[in-house]
Amino acid sequence: MTNRHDHRLIDGRAVQARILTELRAELERERAIRPVGRLLSVSIGPSPEIEVYVRNQARGAERVGLPFERQLWPADITQEECKRRIAALNDDAEVLGIILQRPVPAHIHVRSLQSAIHPLKDVEGMNPASIGNIVYNDVALAPCTAAAAVELVRETGLNLRGLEVVMIGHSEIVGKPAAFLLMAEGATFTVCHHMTRSVAMHSRRADVVVVAVGKPHLIGPDMIKPGAAVIDIGINQVSAPDGTLRILGDVDTDRVREVAGWITPVPGGVGPVTVAMLMRNALTAHKRQVASGWLPPATLRGP
Repeated sequence: MTNRHDHRLIDGRAVQARILTELRAELERERAIRPVGRLLSVSIGPSPEIEVYVRNQARGAERVGLPFERQLWPADITQEECKRRIAALNDDAEVLGIILQRPVPAHIHVRSLQSAIHPLKDVEGMNPASIGNIVYNDVALAPCTAAAAVELVRETGLNLRGLEVVMIGHSEIVGKPAAFLLMAEGATFTVCHHMTRSVAMHSRRADVVVVAVGKPHLIGPDMIKPGAAVIDIGINQVSAPDGTLRILGDVDTDRVREVAGWITPVPGGVGPVTVAMLMRNALTAHKRQVASGWLPPATLRGP
C-alpha cells in the first residue's frame, strides 16, 4: 500500500490547490474589468465512465469562480449537427471555452469535432492548430494532461535545461505534446513506443521518465535510474480477486518509489493537476479572446 506521506510522492492535489488559488485571484481581478464567460462541457450520449472527469472539471471551475455548464447531446446525433452546434457555441460571446468529453459514439469523428472548436475557445488544447502551435514554442494552450506532466516535473525543482527525459508512449494528446513542451523548456527528449527495441535501455539513463501507455504496472524498479523523477499518467481499472475495482497506474508505484527520487501516485498525481491546467487554459483563452477582439466591445466594463 502506498504511503501518502512518503516525501518521494508528488502530491498532485496540493499542486492543484496552489494553482487554483492563484487562478481564482487572477480571475477575480479580470472580472473586475470585464465579464468572464462560462465553460461548457459537451457529452455525446450517456457515458458513466466520463462522469468522474466531468465532476472533477466542474469542481475545479467552482474553485476558481468560473460558471460551468453541462450539455448532453443525444447519442444518435449526426456529425453535421454536432458541428453546427459547435459553430453556434463558437459564436456565443458568453461561452469562454468548450470541453468535448471523450469517448464519443462510434459514428462520430472526434478529431473533426475538435477541429471545429475555435482555437480561441479550445481550452483542452486539442484542436490541431493548438497542438501545432507547440512546435513553434507557443505552449499557452497545450493539451491539459501533457501540460500537467510538465508542471509536475517542475514541482521536483529539477532544472529542466539539459535534463534527460524519456517519454514512454507517443499518443497525439499526451506523449507527443509532452515531448515538445519539455523540449521548449530545454530538456533533451527521447520518445519510446511499441516499436522501441529496448524501452528499459532508454528509461534507465533518464533523469525523468514520463509514462502514458495504459498497461498497469508496466514500469518496474529495474527500469528506473536511482533518484530519477517518474511521472505516471496511466489510469487503469483492474479487478481484484474479490471483484472490486482498483485504479492502477502504468508504474508499479510501491516498488519504483524505493528507487525513484520523485514519483506521482495514481490516483492523486497527474489527474488533479490536469484539471488545474484546464482552468489555467481557460484564463489564457479569455485573455486571448480579449486581445484578439473576439469579445464584443459591449461586454467590456468601465473602470
